[in-house]
Amino acid sequence: MTGSAAAPISSGVVAEPPEQRRTLGVLLSAQILSGAGLAAGITVGALLAEQMLGSSRLSGLPTVFFTMGSAAAAVGLGRVSQRFGRRTGLSAGYLTGALGCLGAVIAAAIGSITLLFASMLVYGAGAATNLQARYAGADLAAPSRRGRAVSIVLVATAVGAILGPNLVRATGTVATKIGFPALAGPFMLGALAYASGALVLWLLLRPDPLLLARRLAADASSQASPVATTEQFASAAAAESRQKWSWPLASGAGIMIITQLIMVAIMTITPIHIEHHGHGIGVTGIVIGAHVAGMFLPSPFSGWLVDRFGYLAIAVAAGVTLLAAGLIAAWTPVDSVAMLVLALVLLGVGWNLGLVSGTTLVTDAVPLATRARTQGTVDLGIALAGAGGGLSSGLIFAATSYATLTLTGGLLALLIIPVVAVARPGAIKRA
Repeated sequence: MTGSAAAPISSGVVAEPPEQRRTLGVLLSAQILSGAGLAAGITVGALLAEQMLGSSRLSGLPTVFFTMGSAAAAVGLGRVSQRFGRRTGLSAGYLTGALGCLGAVIAAAIGSITLLFASMLVYGAGAATNLQARYAGADLAAPSRRGRAVSIVLVATAVGAILGPNLVRATGTVATKIGFPALAGPFMLGALAYASGALVLWLLLRPDPLLLARRLAADASSQASPVATTEQFASAAAAESRQKWSWPLASGAGIMIITQLIMVAIMTITPIHIEHHGHGIGVTGIVIGAHVAGMFLPSPFSGWLVDRFGYLAIAVAAGVTLLAAGLIAAWTPVDSVAMLVLALVLLGVGWNLGLVSGTTLVTDAVPLATRARTQGTVDLGIALAGAGGGLSSGLIFAATSYATLTLTGGLLALLIIPVVAVARPGAIKRA
C-alpha cells in the first residue's frame, strides 16, 4: 500500500458517547487488579530461573518464553476481540494468565525448569491482555482525546504493578509458611490478581466498547446518508479491511517495538545485576517497583502531551529519554541504588512515551472495521521484540557487562528518529 493511511468510514464516531465514562471506570478497576499479576514475572522470573539453572547465562529465558506467549496471545486476543468484542477477549486473556501463574507456582515447588518455561508461555497471555486493554479505552474516545483515554487505562495498571514488586518479601513469607519456595509467592499473587481482573471485565464491561463503537458508526453513516443500508456499510468496512498497511501504521508499530526491545532487555537483567553486587531481594523490589512506576504513572501526562503536541514529537522524546536511561545505568557505580533507581525510572518513562504515542498513531491509522485484529498483530511484533530483548540481555550480560548492555540499549533508542520520519502525519485522517 502507498503512504496514505486507509481512509476510515467517513461517518465515524466523533463525540464521546456517555458509555465511555463507564467503560473507563471498569477498565480502571480491572487494570488495578491485573497490574499485580503483570509484576510477578517481571520481578522474580529471572531470579527463579537462575536459582533452578545455577547460572545467569540463560536467566533471560523466562522472559523469552513469557514474551513468546504474549506474542501468540496478542494475535489470538485481537482475533477474539474482533469477532466477539473486547469483553470476551480481555476476560479470556486474564484467565489464561492466571493459569500460567499457577503453573509457575507448581514449577517452583517441584523444581521443574521445563514446567516453569511452559508456564511462562501461558503467563504471557496476561501481559498481552494488560497491554490490549489500552485499545479498549480508546474505542469510544473522541479523536482529540484518544491519547488521554489510552493513558488513563495505562496508569491504572501502575497501582497493582507498583505494589506487586514491593510485596515480594511479604508474598515470599506467605509462600514459605504454606510449604512453597519464597519465589513462588509473587506468582500466587499474580494468579489471584489476573483471575479477579477477568471476573470484573466479564461481569461489568457492558456494553462492549468495540461493538458499541461499530454500532454507533453504522448509525451515524445511516443518518449522514439516509439511503445507505447496513449492507452498504458492511461493504465499506470490507473495503477498509483490504487496506491492511500504511506508513503511519508501520511507524506506530516501529516506535513501540523499539521501546519494548530496549525496556525488556535492560529490565530483565537488572534484578540479577543487583543480586550480583550483594543487594537483597528487597532492593530488587524497590528498583523494579520504581521502574514500573515510571512505566505507568506518567501516562496521564503522556496522553495530554500526545493530544497537545502530536504523537511524533512525543515519540522522539521517548527515544531521548531511553538514551538518557541507558547512559545513566551504564555510568552508575555498583553501590549506588539511588542512581540505578533513576535510570530504571527513566527507562520506564521512555517506554511509556513510546507506548502512548505509538498506540495513538496506530489507532488513528487503522479503520474501525479491522481495528482489533490489526492491533493484535501490532502487539505480536511488540511481544516478539520483548522476546528478543530478553534473550539477548542474558547473553550480552554474561559475555560483557551490565554497562555494555545498558549503553547499547540507549544508543539503539536513536533508531526511533528515522522510524518517526516515515509516518507522514498529514496522511492520517482521525476518526
